[in-house]
Amino acid sequence: MLLGLRDWSVSAQVALLFVVLFGVLFAVGAVVAMMSLRELDEAARGRQQRRQRDLRALLVGATVFWVAWASGPAGATLAFALLSFLALREFVTLAPTRRGDHRSLILAFFVVIPVQYLLVGLRAFDLHTVFIPVYVFLAIPVVSALAGDPERFLERNAKIQWGIMVCVYGLSHAPALLLLEFRGYEDRGAFLVFFLVVVSVAAQVVQELASRRLRRRPLARHIDRDFSARGFALGVCAAALVGAALFWITPVDARRAAVMAAVAGGCGTLGEFVMRALKKDAGVRWWGNQSSLTGAVGLLDRVAPLCFAAPVFFHSVRWYFR
Repeated sequence: MLLGLRDWSVSAQVALLFVVLFGVLFAVGAVVAMMSLRELDEAARGRQQRRQRDLRALLVGATVFWVAWASGPAGATLAFALLSFLALREFVTLAPTRRGDHRSLILAFFVVIPVQYLLVGLRAFDLHTVFIPVYVFLAIPVVSALAGDPERFLERNAKIQWGIMVCVYGLSHAPALLLLEFRGYEDRGAFLVFFLVVVSVAAQVVQELASRRLRRRPLARHIDRDFSARGFALGVCAAALVGAALFWITPVDARRAAVMAAVAGGCGTLGEFVMRALKKDAGVRWWGNQSSLTGAVGLLDRVAPLCFAAPVFFHSVRWYFR
């Protein structure tokens, strides 16, 4: 049956994906709404409210993905450029800056983001790959030095460079997947983005649930008491199983789809772990606040796994099919 789905038209496959996606979200929403009718204590009520906010955030994300698909590659590229702008803004608000950093920040927001996504839209993937880690990383300290402020120079520039790397470079590889073309897989790049998002979320959710329910042996206790090796392994396995089930939307068979999903899920989970270390350093529980775009936590919390998984997934797929 799954093999037969590949013979469907692109429109029919997309319709099926969104029917399943929104159907599952609405079904889970109905269950959560019914559970909220019960009498709960204060702690359980707080957990219930967090679930509702998380569900609303997932629904918003699914709607954004649908709008991006409906608007085509150009609309999706602009949508991800806006996400990069908002994510970088959240990052910068928690990274102390000085007046001497204003020029570098202007460069990051109003030059680096437009140029990076323009390269994606032009399919200049070779230049897109090196633009930030080579040219921008050299330009940022030069611009900062011209401001004439040497205090904590290395620390300040490293924070700006890291924010650009995660929020712009990493996230820009997601719309780049839309524009990849393989023989016999034309106009189906959005399926790769959908595949990447689903397996990354599956790995992260299973890792968190497993680490909390199993006997805790955290790998880095001072960063996250819930991150364990067994939880990470189970998350990667869950991503592989989900990827194998979704192989029909990829240009590969089930075995290779499982490997691709395991790599993407593992990278996304490790990326989320790294961002938790950054939040510990900043002394915050989440990026942004509860009134941010995503509802429950900051935008960067939502896209952090994608920022780490997308570059590895993109280059792996591109290298494999080259």
